[in-house]
Amino acid sequence: MNTADDIKNAVDVMKKGGVILYPTDTVWGIGCDATNAEAVARVYKIKQREESKAMICLVDSDNRIQRYVREVPDVAWDLMNLSTKPTTVILDGANGLAPNLIAEDGSVAFRITKEEFSSQLCYRMQKPIVSTSVNISGQPAAQNYRDIPQELLDAVDYVCFTRRNEHKPHQPSSIIRLRKDGEFTIIR
Repeated sequence: MNTADDIKNAVDVMKKGGVILYPTDTVWGIGCDATNAEAVARVYKIKQREESKAMICLVDSDNRIQRYVREVPDVAWDLMNLSTKPTTVILDGANGLAPNLIAEDGSVAFRITKEEFSSQLCYRMQKPIVSTSVNISGQPAAQNYRDIPQELLDAVDYVCFTRRNEHKPHQPSSIIRLRKDGEFTIIR
């Protein structure tokens, strides 16, 4: 299957409320439409993760973040755009996303992906995509397709074909909690 068809199939599934497995700029991810509460709830169930533990939204551009966060501090752009490794930023004032994706304090985690496949997937979706590691909560994340347990492959509606043959180490993103006043905390 070619990459364009793979992206089209994944987007079609997510637009219908489905859940996918896909390669990202870090480890393999479980994804869905970040504005669809039922799909988000299904991701929590698949991961056996408490809904009180937030998940990341993956986007393709600065503009996409600005549609879903009321005020983005200037330093957030520097953190995301100048970082040499994938960096997730937790921001206050989330809106327009599935309520079960937004933390109790009104914050949400965003990462702009610069990796070609996941960036095109986000661009074609035209909405943020949930991006949480492929694993049962508390177990190691699937760095490559071959690391994904069969029960998770069976639990989703679509598994992307792109990068299935890849066998190299991948790391999760850095995570930085950024407040409107510029105060920040390095989470990971």
